[in-house]
Amino acid sequence: MPIPPDGPGEVLVAVRGGSEAYTAWSATAIGRDVRIVVVDSVSARTVVVERLPS
Repeated sequence: MPIPPDGPGEVLVAVRGGSEAYTAWSATAIGRDVRIVVVDSVSARTVVVERLPS
């Protein structure tokens, strides 16, 4: 799910040999199928992300 600049979205994060969905927040909008990096953890299932620099 894309991440709007002022609301939550969802990302898949590689964890323990698989992938898990997390609620994600970002300061800027991030579209679908964009590689991201997790920069902070808000709670056990919520992260702050940024677009992965190319």
